[in-house]
Amino acid sequence: MPLPEKALIAQIRRMANPSIRGRNGRPNRTVLTGIGDDCAVLRLLAGRDSLVTTDFTLEGIHFRRDWHPPESVGHRCLARGLSDIAAMGGAPVAVFLSLALPRGLRQAWVGRFARSLISLAEKHGATVAGGDTAESPDGILADIIVVGTVPKGKAILRSSAKAGDRIYVSGELGGSAAAVVRMRGGGGKVKLRDYVRHFYPEPRVELGRLLREKKLVSAMIDTSDGLSTDLAHICEESGVGAEIDSSVIPRAYVGKPACEVNLDLALHGGEDYELLFTAAQEKRIPMHIAGVAITQIGRITRSREIFVRDSKGVGYELHPRGWEHFRK
Repeated sequence: MPLPEKALIAQIRRMANPSIRGRNGRPNRTVLTGIGDDCAVLRLLAGRDSLVTTDFTLEGIHFRRDWHPPESVGHRCLARGLSDIAAMGGAPVAVFLSLALPRGLRQAWVGRFARSLISLAEKHGATVAGGDTAESPDGILADIIVVGTVPKGKAILRSSAKAGDRIYVSGELGGSAAAVVRMRGGGGKVKLRDYVRHFYPEPRVELGRLLREKKLVSAMIDTSDGLSTDLAHICEESGVGAEIDSSVIPRAYVGKPACEVNLDLALHGGEDYELLFTAAQEKRIPMHIAGVAITQIGRITRSREIFVRDSKGVGYELHPRGWEHFRK
């Protein structure tokens, strides 16, 4: 078995970073930020930086055909990449899709998948500009690459949080994970309208752009892997710790009748694709931006640990328990 995902990425990062050099041995000035953030940042054009991100969508891991209609699979496939662009404060420009499909898959499924993906791309001003196709021996595999842009030197990184910064999150958390729990526990499908944030998550592209333009953010990431894991990414890259208040974490309401998800799902459930960001304490952060609710949930500290405390101050150390491939 390969190393757990985080350790595997760290190993590849150690191997790759020394190679970010040109043929003359000097630093490659085109690659500004490589492994370790939501997107790579490349300087290809004067006055603009390019953002590049890639994500797999794998049958049996990210979706099941008996649970997810093809429109949901296409939407979720691209939402993952668009959310990475949003987390850097960028604007998506182009999409590249590579598909490996089993021989027995009906073309109608592929058409519905593609129309949904293209519709989401067009909604955010991006063009599906290429890709590749192949035959898969078992199951559907989709690899998405999204290219975006941001003004020169303005990409928002994970590594700029400072002690004293406040921690904020957009929207609500735990709704996507709640749908998975329900489908697993109930043995199959649920009504899409009761779990919209799972089947059709909305990447916060406009919110990310406004946070960058208004200079409100010091560091940012999207909540693709879960609050506990993604906050740990910010703290690790910034060399800081954090304290969060469990009583104010915005939890999603799901199902019918609608019920609030439990704290465990809000802390560790992934695929909400909200934005988790830090801001200097003197910044005034509105309660709503671009029609999306913004909630202050804690602060950045000098220590390297992350703690959760309730309204009475009782707390415990929070360890990342969000999604991680190859976890033992």
